[in-house]
Amino acid sequence: QVQLVESGGGLVQPGGSLRLSCAASGFTFSTYDMNWLRQAPGKERELVASISPSGGIRRYVDSVKGRFTISRDNAKSTVSLQMSSLKPEDTAVYYCKVVRMGSEYWGKGTLVTVSS
Repeated sequence: QVQLVESGGGLVQPGGSLRLSCAASGFTFSTYDMNWLRQAPGKERELVASISPSGGIRRYVDSVKGRFTISRDNAKSTVSLQMSSLKPEDTAVYYCKVVRMGSEYWGKGTLVTVSS
């Protein structure tokens, strides 16, 4: 079965950096777009970044452009999100998601808190 496991969240000061990782299993990772989403307290979930199967196409929500970088390692079935210049408004639970054969699969999320 499809499994997605996020890691790397934590508490970081404004201006700091974190790297999130998502380990995938149960499907042919290298053939699917992968996505990072987040949900801040009291807000709807939003798509933060996505990456094509080869990694050649990457998309970001405007609020993170220039600060976040999505990448993938198809040999290890992992997708990462490098976050820098973090702001308090980046505080959220971050989720990894894949859409496979019309179904969405999500990890349980990892909490990122940006605070001094």
